[in-house]
Amino acid sequence: MRENGVRRIWRNGGSVANGWLAIPSAFSAETMAHQGWDSLTVDMQHGVVDYQVAATMLAAISTTEVTPLVRVPWLDPGIIMKMLDAGAYGVICPMVNTVSDAETLVSACRYPPAGRRSFGPIRALLYGGADYPKHANDTVIAFAMVETREALDNLDDILAVDGLDAIYVGPADLSLALGCSPTFDQEEKPVVEAIEFIARKANEKGVLAGIHNGTPAYARRMIETGYRFVTIASDSRFMAAGAKAAVAGLRATDPAAGGGTY
Repeated sequence: MRENGVRRIWRNGGSVANGWLAIPSAFSAETMAHQGWDSLTVDMQHGVVDYQVAATMLAAISTTEVTPLVRVPWLDPGIIMKMLDAGAYGVICPMVNTVSDAETLVSACRYPPAGRRSFGPIRALLYGGADYPKHANDTVIAFAMVETREALDNLDDILAVDGLDAIYVGPADLSLALGCSPTFDQEEKPVVEAIEFIARKANEKGVLAGIHNGTPAYARRMIETGYRFVTIASDSRFMAAGAKAAVAGLRATDPAAGGGTY
């Protein structure tokens, strides 16, 4: 079976640079896959990506050695299993708040007897190889998103769930849950303390910790804090920032630029 590059990096003691795909386009996904990321996550929760487009994006990523992941819309075993069948090598699941939630996630990611994933790997066989069914349980990664006060209260028990590989911090929802402004790269004390607490607890339990960041500088800071999976912005944010910088650069040198209709 094709190796999971994220697991290899973790096994070697490294940290994963993860890219984020919100644009529903195989071409955009393929372009991002050629930029040096270790993994790419197709965002089906807050991106504008549906299942059929997501499948084409996973195929586009497969033209490279980048590991394909998916953030599913919700804790729904049906869509989790469907995305794994499409070839995702890991699932990031939002709003995992309890032990029961974490157990449901893990179970949906594992074939019996370890879980209750239904058999029908379809595209996963093409991506992973003919022996995919034999090795899938040890290859696919289950990420539980920790982003609420309830999840913080239950963190020790969530981290103890057998088969949970990693947790992933959603800073915006976590900030809202703690009465702060929803944003990446948080500096508000309650959120900073919670982020540090999550990393510390995860490392104590031997569970890998990931987090979404707005900038490379903050991502490096999170690695120093103990996070081993760091996302930076997203394809749509990179496109917007690059376009904005280009227009600003043009207008800085030519005050008369702009105002055209074509």
